[in-house]
Amino acid sequence: MVFGVGCYTLHAPVGCRGPRSADKPLPKDMLMKFEELGLTEPLLRAVAAQGYQDTTKIQAAAIPPVLDGRDVLGCAQTGTGKTAAFALPTLQRLGRVECRVNGRGRKIRALVLAPTRELALQICESFQAYGRHTTVRQTAIFGGVGQGTQVRALNHGVDVLIATPGRLLDLMQQGYVDLSHVEVLILDEADRMLDMGFIHDLKRIIAKVPSRRQTLLFSATLAPEIRSVAAQWLTDPVDVRIAPKTVTVEAIQQSVFFVDQPNKLKLLTHWLRETPWTRTLVFTRTKHGADKVAKSLNKAGIEADAFHSNKSQSCRQRVLQRFKAPKPLVLVATDIAARGLDIDEVSHVVNFDLPSDVENYVHRIGRTGRAGAAGVAVSFCGHGERSALQAIQRLTRQTLAVEPSPAGLAPEPEKPSASAANAGHRPAGARSRRPAGASSSHRPAGSPSSRSPGGKRFPSQRRKTWGHRKQAV
Repeated sequence: MVFGVGCYTLHAPVGCRGPRSADKPLPKDMLMKFEELGLTEPLLRAVAAQGYQDTTKIQAAAIPPVLDGRDVLGCAQTGTGKTAAFALPTLQRLGRVECRVNGRGRKIRALVLAPTRELALQICESFQAYGRHTTVRQTAIFGGVGQGTQVRALNHGVDVLIATPGRLLDLMQQGYVDLSHVEVLILDEADRMLDMGFIHDLKRIIAKVPSRRQTLLFSATLAPEIRSVAAQWLTDPVDVRIAPKTVTVEAIQQSVFFVDQPNKLKLLTHWLRETPWTRTLVFTRTKHGADKVAKSLNKAGIEADAFHSNKSQSCRQRVLQRFKAPKPLVLVATDIAARGLDIDEVSHVVNFDLPSDVENYVHRIGRTGRAGAAGVAVSFCGHGERSALQAIQRLTRQTLAVEPSPAGLAPEPEKPSASAANAGHRPAGARSRRPAGASSSHRPAGSPSSRSPGGKRFPSQRRKTWGHRKQAV
């Protein structure tokens, strides 16, 4: 089946396995109240406590087929509420059979796989928030920290396990995780897991999950690789595709500064001092660059900290807590923070370095302007990044507004190359100093330019000379 904006007839996608289901109409605006979805009263109370009343498009389209027990292939932009789209119906399914309260009697009945530690923690927090009035118990396991606490939680008994592939495989090999009772398998940010090289880990994990299960796969993009794994792991899936009207959110004001690379730190410091901001996220291309920018901002009296994969998990959590505080610091991060972080009220995103992957630009600026709020995205473009900027504008189909450079930080005009300059200044009719008919290929073998710095001929030259002598004889 296909659910989509403006699509009211449902059909089975090509290559799906299993029986077709009956066609169902969708409301035109695809926006519904949570009460209309058939959720139980404990879940509705938890949703109301989070301040939600209306569903998002992905939630309105995905929750009903998940409640019906169907496999779902979901595609929507980040920040559209995909976590609630699979967490709420999964909690309702698990709640139909009363969970055992006696700890060790609990079996893992739902498995959620996520690419990063931060996303795994956020999904676990969502399950806790939505399942607060149920008896469902959940935990998250991920690398970068000791496994002792995670093993104790597993031994205590859980119903929902949220995990990153690497740590899950490690604990499976040690005998701490049993997936033989899994009823629901969820892959969140599946495209990113494939990009990070987790395909072989995923295959090993899914091989341990019962074949009779409900599988939900959610992704921000539907690349051919995603289609391929969906055909293998999903049975007759409902294709829920929420295509945005534009690649980037219209509420985000986008602009660019043209600046020389050595002046980017000065421009960032000036911009942060002159711009009123509440929560600013700065993206760099490398981990070393993030550390360097954070150190420079702290020297200038602007509180900042770096966030990247070389930081320990406890350090990253501390940095995130400080970034979420009422008086936040400036978070300087690599593309690890471009997806999977759910942080409200990010007012500004600064692309200190333009991303090497053009699609990451969309994910970066998607950290602001979430849930209909306004946001600002500013990019710093050096001379060597002009082609990346053009690719971004082609992808987004927008021309970024050019901001005026502050005094003393305007980029220098590009200088022509030395070869072009020499070619342009050669007088008309000027000839080469080499005599007519002479060329480098006819230079005598014993000339100084054909010798090594020590004055000896190279082996190839000696062989060439011997060949000439032999021919002469």
